[in-house]
Amino acid sequence: MNHTYHAKPGEVERKWLVFDASDQVLGRFCSRIASVLRGKHKPEYTPHVDVGDFVIVINAQKVRLTGLKTQEKTYFRHTGYPGGAKFVSFERLLATHPDRIVSHAVKGMMPRTRLGRKQLKKLHVYAGPDHPHEAQQPITVT
Repeated sequence: MNHTYHAKPGEVERKWLVFDASDQVLGRFCSRIASVLRGKHKPEYTPHVDVGDFVIVINAQKVRLTGLKTQEKTYFRHTGYPGGAKFVSFERLLATHPDRIVSHAVKGMMPRTRLGRKQLKKLHVYAGPDHPHEAQQPITVT
């Protein structure tokens, strides 16, 4: 008799993976990261269990966009107060907080559930080539 395998939260083996964002197109790059965070690259993927790996993104400042999006793309947030709409351009955000660009894109590709928020905490984004996670012995993904 065939049975469907369901991963148990205690049995999940997680790896630490390093992704280099140098000269990568933002959307395609972040969709791959979102898939790894959810665990969809593993044969034991279970939708209601967090089976994904930890992801370290380095060189976030070198990510690129296609077409005119570099000049035209804006990010929106609201302070919560009347008239509190804030807009920041892609170029400005790349100059000040390049890690937020990748984090924002991956967050938009994750499920809007408790599990999705838990999986998003396994994402670590750094603007430059250095990261403080050498103790976890991360594997570099090409």
